[in-house]
Amino acid sequence: MAIRHQAGRKISAALLQVHSIAGLVLALLLSLIALTGAVISFEDEIVDHLNAGIMQVAPRAMPALSPDELASRLKVVPDVGRVAGMTLSSDPAAAVHIRFARDEPGGRPSSLYVDPYDGHVLGVPRGEEFFATVRRLHRWLLISGDGRGWGRQITGVAALGLILMLVSGLVLRWPRRASSMKMWLKPNLALTGRGLHRSLHAVIGTWVLPVYLVMALTGLWYSFDWYKDGVVWLLARPHVAAAKMQPKPPRPAGRAETAEAVGFDRAWATIQRESGGFARVQLILQAGPGTVMRIRSWPKGATLESERDEFRIDAATGQVISSERYADKTLGEKAIAGVFDIHRGAILGWSGKLAFMIAAALMPLFAVTGVLLYLSRRKLRPSRQRAALGDDAADGAGERQVAALGNTKS
Repeated sequence: MAIRHQAGRKISAALLQVHSIAGLVLALLLSLIALTGAVISFEDEIVDHLNAGIMQVAPRAMPALSPDELASRLKVVPDVGRVAGMTLSSDPAAAVHIRFARDEPGGRPSSLYVDPYDGHVLGVPRGEEFFATVRRLHRWLLISGDGRGWGRQITGVAALGLILMLVSGLVLRWPRRASSMKMWLKPNLALTGRGLHRSLHAVIGTWVLPVYLVMALTGLWYSFDWYKDGVVWLLARPHVAAAKMQPKPPRPAGRAETAEAVGFDRAWATIQRESGGFARVQLILQAGPGTVMRIRSWPKGATLESERDEFRIDAATGQVISSERYADKTLGEKAIAGVFDIHRGAILGWSGKLAFMIAAALMPLFAVTGVLLYLSRRKLRPSRQRAALGDDAADGAGERQVAALGNTKS
């Protein structure tokens, strides 16, 4: 029994060291990623509110312009370039959202909202550039290359480190007796100093652990292709997995998007027939040569970004090349399609997004309390115990001293 107890203490000491080192190394990076994630949690709602005045028009007793007519009328607008995509709605009072292709240096002009009946420019959406920058900071740390640079691997390593800290922290906190569950889930705010830091770090960390685990596991989807392919292989049907795991063709040299001039109208006519009714449709011209257009269609009543049908249509002929309907997906394939909604908590509705935002905003609390606990533990570690027992055993002794102090104060 004594040998087993001693082995358990050694394992706990090793886990504490791993937890502490990973936390010290990743504290600032995880705080940055989490805080930027909290900022963009309600991006759609904030942007819609800021731009309510330019997203709606007065419905008229006249047909709306076709997508090609809208694109043609925008040619006289200075500094916009080629239209690369547009979002249209079945709502006659909704403006059309136009996006533009990248220019030669690789920049992209701001998008525009336009009147669907006469092509009149209603305005540039406010908040778009701000949230785009915050999103790039969250995903790629503003490192050059965006999704093809080193930023996505760095954030992926941070996610792996967070998983390591969550697992080690859970093992270290696991209650030995059922009667200790209340203490496990309720912070002791009567404590001060290190005792309070420890209580906040451990108890609130237990509350948000499931949220952080979901965030980390879904965040890895955007960082590592091997992880993404593994999830697809595990959850999708074999033929769907084989199609999704096909390597993407390389982009043409240079950052400018130089697709040959193709129109939107044929694809628009096709999607109106194929979709069977929609709330909104997004038409996206691919970068580089070719005439294939990607189209996303959201049905009426859809509440999630992932509840969409996807098509690839030849813009020159209007022929459907491939279609992927949300209703035909298996549960696992719907989970794959909804990775983004799961990552931000939207899968649980508005309350889920709020809970995930609050959890993300709390990340600096764990960074600060973790550093304070580490520094105070170094001070509490007795020099004689360090010399006689070694650092790990001395750490355990220091922790027992702190626990005793906390018990006397409470």
